[in-house]
Amino acid sequence: MSDPTATSYLPPARPPRRRSSAPLVLAALVAGLVGGLGGGVLAENLTERPPARSEETSPAPAASGAAAELVSAAPAAGSIPALSRSVLPSVALISVGPGGRDGQGSGFVVRADGYLLTNHHVVAASTTGDGVTVELPGREPVPAEVVGSDPVYDIAVLKVDLDDLAALPFADSAAVQVGQTVVAVGAPLGLDSTVTSGIVSAVDRPVVAGDEEVSYINAIQTDAAINPGNSGGPLLDLAGRVVGVNSAIAQMPTGALGGPRGSIGLGFAIPAEQAERTATQLIETGSSEHPVMGVHIDLQYTGDGARVLGEERDGAAPVIPGGPAAEAGVLPGEVIVEVDGTRITDAQHLLVELRSRAVGDEVELVLRDEDGGLRTVRIVLAGSGD
Repeated sequence: MSDPTATSYLPPARPPRRRSSAPLVLAALVAGLVGGLGGGVLAENLTERPPARSEETSPAPAASGAAAELVSAAPAAGSIPALSRSVLPSVALISVGPGGRDGQGSGFVVRADGYLLTNHHVVAASTTGDGVTVELPGREPVPAEVVGSDPVYDIAVLKVDLDDLAALPFADSAAVQVGQTVVAVGAPLGLDSTVTSGIVSAVDRPVVAGDEEVSYINAIQTDAAINPGNSGGPLLDLAGRVVGVNSAIAQMPTGALGGPRGSIGLGFAIPAEQAERTATQLIETGSSEHPVMGVHIDLQYTGDGARVLGEERDGAAPVIPGGPAAEAGVLPGEVIVEVDGTRITDAQHLLVELRSRAVGDEVELVLRDEDGGLRTVRIVLAGSGD
């Protein structure tokens, strides 16, 4: 990608816990793909109380007229306060390892009988092999089972022994519009039940996040404040529907402009359609499928587009016999320059585009041969297990 920022997972936030009466000091570390960035330190007394009032203190005068109406009025439907009141009971703090020492993230209820969705990289943070704990507002922490996890889509599903939960509905991510108001809910830096708002800054933003385990996201970009610990939390529209799952942030390269820390207004969410599809597969089967076209791409190619291997390399055939690409007549050495009208910049961009689709989808490819000639073929994507 041409973007000069480094895109990284939102790493799980580290304890301490949130409900101390002492001043709370929090630190965040964000590791980018092109170098680590030290996080800033925030110190704040989160539980400062007003001075006690003696019995002799005269009570404040009662509000009257319009002021009284203002004080007692419930949040207006479709407002951020109304949304917050509605969705906060369904958004959890996820702690990994004893006391959350391996990290903390966010998650949200997707089924009333105890299923929650979060990011793969949140639950994969354990270095001890110890368990995962879920804490929903107003409830005691409960242990959670990892039902299934997919590093490619950065989605994981947890199961807790509760059956009276309020599930958040998914929106039609195809209907998300640039400029619409969105709200991020989660536990940044371990501070649960945190709500931030912003707009959708862009859609269909190709994002490749991670290091050893890489996720490919055709992301929703937002300027709502997202920080470590927001991972796995919902990005919502004003109707309380999940439009995306907060997963990654962009950071300036080390030393650039003084090295900004934390959120710089470039957050990325996995679209609802992809998250819901993967979560459903994980719940029903414990695993998920990835759409494939049946070619091996030349990762050493540096030109525009993604080139199919010209010849067998390390035992990998350029075009897999019997696969969708072979049936469509794709040839070794051809360059994929477009997918469904989207110009492909490189191999990673091609993977992002393909992974945003479902098994069985038909896609239109524009291919360029060695002489610069163009032709169009249509391919029905197969499943990774086929």
